[in-house]
Amino acid sequence: MASNRYAVLTVACLATFAINLDTNIVNVALPSLSRELGASTRDLQWVVDAYNLAFAALVLGAGSLGDRFGRRPALIAGLLGFAITSGLGALCTTSGQLTAARTAMGVFAALIFPTTLSIITNAFPDRRERARAIGVWGAVTGVAVAIGPVTGGLLLEHFWWGSVFVALVPAAVVTAGLAAWLVPESRDPAAPGIDVPGVIAGSATIGLLVYTIIEAPHRGWDAPLTTAGFVATAGLAAAFLVIERRAAHPMLDVSVFANRAFTAASMSVTVAFFALFGFIFLVTQYFQVVRGYGPLSTGVRILPVAGTIAIGSAVGPLLVARLGTRPVVMTGLTLLGGSFAWIASSPLDESYLLIVGQMVLMGLGLGLTQVPATDSILSVLPAAKAGVGSAINDATREAGGTLGVAVVGSVYASIFANQLSDSSFAQLPAGLLAQATSSVGAALGVAEQAGGGPLVDAVHSSFLSAFHVGCIVGAAVCWAGALAASALPGRPRRQVAEAEATPRSVPA
Repeated sequence: MASNRYAVLTVACLATFAINLDTNIVNVALPSLSRELGASTRDLQWVVDAYNLAFAALVLGAGSLGDRFGRRPALIAGLLGFAITSGLGALCTTSGQLTAARTAMGVFAALIFPTTLSIITNAFPDRRERARAIGVWGAVTGVAVAIGPVTGGLLLEHFWWGSVFVALVPAAVVTAGLAAWLVPESRDPAAPGIDVPGVIAGSATIGLLVYTIIEAPHRGWDAPLTTAGFVATAGLAAAFLVIERRAAHPMLDVSVFANRAFTAASMSVTVAFFALFGFIFLVTQYFQVVRGYGPLSTGVRILPVAGTIAIGSAVGPLLVARLGTRPVVMTGLTLLGGSFAWIASSPLDESYLLIVGQMVLMGLGLGLTQVPATDSILSVLPAAKAGVGSAINDATREAGGTLGVAVVGSVYASIFANQLSDSSFAQLPAGLLAQATSSVGAALGVAEQAGGGPLVDAVHSSFLSAFHVGCIVGAAVCWAGALAASALPGRPRRQVAEAEATPRSVPA
């Protein structure tokens, strides 16, 4: 019945909301973590990426697990585990402990997220209805992006940084109760066992790549260890492909990537979240550390990008029905790249009204990209494989976000450290200089202790240079993704829509 379908959609959206709320609450807390835990830029990258990395590495295997043993128990177990590890995160006293807790949260999020899309796919077999349901699901992501920073800001204004994790506990527990009550059981009876070699090889590939990128600013981009990390990553990736091609029941059926539309859709989602996560990682530090806004004020100022993600996610399926997937996704990625290019040309004291324009452009671009691309990914695989299909979509999202924080954050960290070392900070003792180059918050602290004035100006100038280069990287990636999206389907064919509207119960 329709009411049951929409009850299932509600639960799936609540679970999605809790996961995305976590990501954005943590981002707005980054300056607080830097100040209260003494976390460097590298530590902050790991706090964010530990969650994303565990998520991306395990989500494919978790999707198969839900298909085989049942999507409802997988969803409930994931939500309860997420609640427990969120509570543990609030008790951490070092950045290393928090990174470990975030890794555990990512493991349970990997169990939750593919289940949300797979139960939507099974609840809405008609493609048009499914596209609208996925549009709602995507809009909820935008709402979580909006509420996350504001909620985090409110909590940080009145409580300690751990409160941003405590807030996730009741949300996850309530959603688990609703899932037990409202979500019907579904599974793929023919689902095979977990592809353990594939999970290990895939996790090692993503993990080593992110580790190498995050550590590169500290070691040097041309250091032997950095080069060896990239070479080893390529070797692991090749081994993963060989394992998956030879496996009787692979974790990832790499043959689906022979479909150009599927590959282009996956790449589009990856690029979109690369851009979003990289931007949020830097802009929260810009607002709080450089512009001096409080956590709540920062959360409110990020609302434009969040709200327009929701708008773009709702409008995207309507435009696809008229124009086709290709022009909508290409437009979305082009807008994303344009927003980064605009930011890269902005001064340090840019008017907030112009920043709003930049964020609106970014939010619309991401909203127009994610839902049409997600629907293309899910449309390639049959409903019985919904868990794997949604897991591939989730893996591309999290891999993109993980790489966004790793790449944009590492490029920013390298430029910032180099610029600061060549400024008036070079006259300071080596110990103070090393402390200053660890993060922009630490640099401002050292500048104020050493007399302020020119040193503060040097911090602002170095941050702006690093921020601009990071945004140029983001723009280049988005525009390259827009070109790759040309392989997506064009204008929808009327006869295809009519065929999909035929009731499935009618015999051939």
